[in-house]
Amino acid sequence: MTQPKLVIFDCDGVLVDTENTVNKELSGWLRKAGMDVDYQYCRKTFSGRSMISVQKEVEAQGYRLGEDFVERWNSGLPELFATHGVEAIPHVRDFIEAVRAQEIPYCVASSARVSKMHVTLGTTGLLHYFEDVLFSASMVGRAKPFPDLFLHAAATMGFDPSDCIVIEDSVPGTQAGISAGMRVFSYHGDPNTNRDGLAAAGGILFDDMRELAGLIPLG
Repeated sequence: MTQPKLVIFDCDGVLVDTENTVNKELSGWLRKAGMDVDYQYCRKTFSGRSMISVQKEVEAQGYRLGEDFVERWNSGLPELFATHGVEAIPHVRDFIEAVRAQEIPYCVASSARVSKMHVTLGTTGLLHYFEDVLFSASMVGRAKPFPDLFLHAAATMGFDPSDCIVIEDSVPGTQAGISAGMRVFSYHGDPNTNRDGLAAAGGILFDDMRELAGLIPLG
C-alpha cells in the first residue's frame, strides 16, 4: 500500500463524538411526527446521511416533518451540543498530527453543513486544523452514499481519487468512498457502529485511532 497523497476525514463519528447525541435527538423528533422509531433505528439507518436525505426517506413513508425541518434542525444544533457537550474522538488528534508531520494534504468531507462543523470542531479544539478545507454535502448534487462529495473534495484539493484515502465511520460514507475509487478505512470504535455493514461496504476496519497510522504508510 502506497502513501496517500490526500487524507479525507469524515467529521461526525471520526473527528468528533456526536452520533449518539444527534441520533437520540433525531429519534425524538421523528416520534413527534408519528414515526415509531428508537435511537438504535436512527443510528443504524441515518448515520452519515444528510438531513435532506433523512427528510426525503421519512416523508416517503408518509410522515410529515415540515418544509422548514432542515432549517429548524440545524438552528437547534448549537444548543444541543452546548447542553450535551462534544468530545474529540479518542486519539484522533495524534493521527492528524502524524499526517501533518509527513506534510500530507488533508481535508474534511461531511454530510453536515459547514456551520455545524464549525460548532463541533470548534468546541473540541480541532477547527484550526481544518478551517480552510471543509467540504459539505450541501456543495454537491447528491449526498453520501453517492461519491459526489468525495470526488468534489479530491478535485478541489487537486488529487486523483485513486491517490486519496477516506476515514469514515458510517455505511453510506464507506459506500461513497468506495464508489469514488478511494481506499476507505472504516472506524468502529463506538459499540453502536454498524461494524458488519462497514465490512460489507468494503471498508478496511479498525477500532482504535492509534491503529490507523500503522495501517496507512505515512512515512
